[in-house]
Amino acid sequence: MAEDPIDLIRLEGDGNSVILRITEKGEWKRSAETDALVGEFLVDTPFVRGTLKTWIFLEDLRQWQQALDSLDAGQDIAWREGERAPWLFIELDEDDDRCQVTIKDHSSSLTTVTVTVPLVDAWFDDAYRRLDSVWEKTWPTIKD
Repeated sequence: MAEDPIDLIRLEGDGNSVILRITEKGEWKRSAETDALVGEFLVDTPFVRGTLKTWIFLEDLRQWQQALDSLDAGQDIAWREGERAPWLFIELDEDDDRCQVTIKDHSSSLTTVTVTVPLVDAWFDDAYRRLDSVWEKTWPTIKD
């Protein structure tokens, strides 16, 4: 993996942001050694600011692709719900170009935070480009 962090998810605007930054490639050793990405959710608003470490696996990237497709089709999404990692929910506001982004840490801090950010059509091209970039820099031979 490249030396510089990669932002897999970047939702921001109106002074609020939610970012999932990939910081390195590592090994998850809880059961069997498995390649994984180490990342952190970064939440920043005028009211609350925080970070939350997370692991991202191959299947998580595949599921993020599916979540992006659903979101692009106008559906709300729940990414990694029911998994061992922090959950991400994105709910679209039908009357506005905004969305509610919720990060739920159900396992360690037991904290949930919801942030409102703009979500315009151009965001989707950038989101797909970010996903492709993570694939290319971390698991270039596995993408499909």
